[in-house]
Amino acid sequence: MKKRLFDLVLAIPALVILAPVTMVLILLLRISVGKGVFFYQNRPGLHGKPFRIYKFRTMTNDCDIDDCLLPDSERLTKLGSFLRTTSLDELPELFNVIKGDMSIVGPRPLLMQYLDRYTPEQARRHEVKPGITGWAQVNGRNAISWEDKFKLDVWYVDNWSVWLDVKIIAMTVWKILKREGINQPGHATMEKFKGSRGL
Repeated sequence: MKKRLFDLVLAIPALVILAPVTMVLILLLRISVGKGVFFYQNRPGLHGKPFRIYKFRTMTNDCDIDDCLLPDSERLTKLGSFLRTTSLDELPELFNVIKGDMSIVGPRPLLMQYLDRYTPEQARRHEVKPGITGWAQVNGRNAISWEDKFKLDVWYVDNWSVWLDVKIIAMTVWKILKREGINQPGHATMEKFKGSRGL
């Protein structure tokens, strides 16, 4: 209940204050990627239950001659790259926070197909709601390995407090300004998680 109140106290004013920025980004994205400026996808939430995440679309839907999507690095637009490096593509997730699907702070919601690839310990990251930012995001983000990222997520689950959330939010602002850990070398973000069960 304490965490839910914390989320609403931050998310609702943020949504109102950032409304002009959101409108400008919608107009720019309409010019850059055409129709469908929002990206929707089912992601695992609390206890792995699916929810629909909202983000700004940062990639085109360009395909090759076989009608398969081109690699992420080739579909990422200049505006999309800017949105990712500044984390502005995450703004629509404030709606997810207000709906109760997400928290401001928590393990990032990944892909549904990853659920059966986690070890039992890694799966504990779903014992709390996913977040817009998290302990792993301020300690390396996409520049660290999946295994290290999941260890940080589980550490957050075991050590959560309101003050830890405040610390993570402050660190997130600093990381965004420094633009650290945006992607792994050779990837638009990070390579896909293939599982750790053999480790």
